[in-house]
Amino acid sequence: MNAAESHQADRNILVGIETTCDETACAVVADGREVLAGVVASQIDLHARFGGVVPEIAGRAHLEAINTVISAALADSGVDPGDVSAVAVANQPGLIGSLLIGLMAAKTLAWVWDVPLIGVNHIHAHAYSPALDAGPIEYPAVALIASGGHTSLYLCRSPMEMDLLGATIDDAAGEAFDKVAAILKLGYPGGPAIERAASQGRDDAVRFPRTLLKGQSLDFSFSGIKTAVLYHDNGVPGAVRDGVARGLEHLSEQEIADIAAGFQAAVVDVMRIKLRRAVKATGARTLIIGGGVSANSALRQAVIKLGKKFDVTVRMPATEYCGDNAAMIAGLGFHYLRAGLTDTLELAATATVRK
Repeated sequence: MNAAESHQADRNILVGIETTCDETACAVVADGREVLAGVVASQIDLHARFGGVVPEIAGRAHLEAINTVISAALADSGVDPGDVSAVAVANQPGLIGSLLIGLMAAKTLAWVWDVPLIGVNHIHAHAYSPALDAGPIEYPAVALIASGGHTSLYLCRSPMEMDLLGATIDDAAGEAFDKVAAILKLGYPGGPAIERAASQGRDDAVRFPRTLLKGQSLDFSFSGIKTAVLYHDNGVPGAVRDGVARGLEHLSEQEIADIAAGFQAAVVDVMRIKLRRAVKATGARTLIIGGGVSANSALRQAVIKLGKKFDVTVRMPATEYCGDNAAMIAGLGFHYLRAGLTDTLELAATATVRK
């Protein structure tokens, strides 16, 4: 055994697979944090004309891409299958058809390579993503996970111990971004489109409601702001403004930019307030954000300011690990492997989970 082979043998190398929604991803990660390779096949072009993810199209696209993505990740990593310690797969939550593609691929690899299989909740994995290619996270921590399908707050006692503090009761933040981008005809995906438009607008030109719910609730609601934007643009159904029916065609580019900026400010404000409440309630010393919406620069800036105000450490994932990716699946899977928490080939996919 040469020096390189010896070094490889000393590490726990996991292959991770992620197919929960519209990203077909595979990654190879050593010891939970060192990303040796990560390949993601995006489906944005397939879903753009529909303004959102079509489950049937997503499932077929995963089926077509999964083998290529796995082969590419293994080739990029330079890791021999004989050096793989385990296969981790996102088995919940997500689109059931998409989940099954990744799960069956992971089961096949685990069986052929004769290594443990590890099921991972991909929302929990988002809370671990700031550790990828970086230092370990200091616990306990409060984590905000904001994406197209989820907006949740957790108290994280370790990578594997997560208590749900609050979640969306209707639309997720990323879904609201997509829907408002569609209302403003800014394109898909909505998050980057809204952020680009907002950069040209004034966030105080239009003030949208901040839905905070009763008391010190840590749950989220973003359906109201989506409706507020719709009515601001088109008017209350049947109403007229200045003698004419209101519609998007009556808005200038600057007005659209101001609306985007006002909407973004309201959503970020709600998440900042909920994070502040969670930090005060738990006394956590670390603040984490993750998920696709965590790439938003306004949110990142707000969280950095919040961290300074409360003198807590802020951990955010690198941009490439904000959206759904397999590196976070393998990274979190490492901790399950080390704790002896593995699964059998009977592991099931679960579309919806609140925990």
